[in-house]
Amino acid sequence: MRKPRKEMIAETRAKLTAAARQAFGTVGYADASMDDFTAAAGLTRGALYHHFGDKKGLFQAVVRQIDMEMTERLSEISTRAPSLWQAVVDSQIAYIQMALEPEIQRIMFHDGPAVLGDISQWPDTNCCVMDLKNKLDALKADGLLVDVDPEAAARLINGASIHAATWIASSDTPEETSSKAVTVFRAILDGLYAGDPARS
Repeated sequence: MRKPRKEMIAETRAKLTAAARQAFGTVGYADASMDDFTAAAGLTRGALYHHFGDKKGLFQAVVRQIDMEMTERLSEISTRAPSLWQAVVDSQIAYIQMALEPEIQRIMFHDGPAVLGDISQWPDTNCCVMDLKNKLDALKADGLLVDVDPEAAARLINGASIHAATWIASSDTPEETSSKAVTVFRAILDGLYAGDPARS
């Protein structure tokens, strides 16, 4: 029995995305061959062009997929935190530390900015900023945030975490760089907390 068209389209897109993700994550965007990952998916270049437009379009699809997975992981980390402030700290630190994971490091923080431009300008970044702003609004209302504008703080925290992650991704000693970045980033966040540090 022939599969419904929507199901066939979804399967084709999933095969191409999986093959491309493997290639982008191992050899990088520049060296990933469209012929290699269309062959790996058992499809043709025509299928790639039809569903994604070009190599960059397929790369964007891979970035969106990984970004969604990262968001889910960060959400789980936030949920496990004992307080809203700790949820903010833990999720921001976890984001930076994800830059140590080879696939995320290469695709999101090395090739991503080179191919798609400044991460702070990616469509999903503003959603992350607004989510953080809402958390900071709540913390400020509870007297747990120093007297700063929550949106400005959210944008600067987000920018610092992105910069830290891209710094780690381009470092010759990523583990050492991550340790430095996390230590200073914690100190920056601590400076914004107005509650009892022992209860954060």
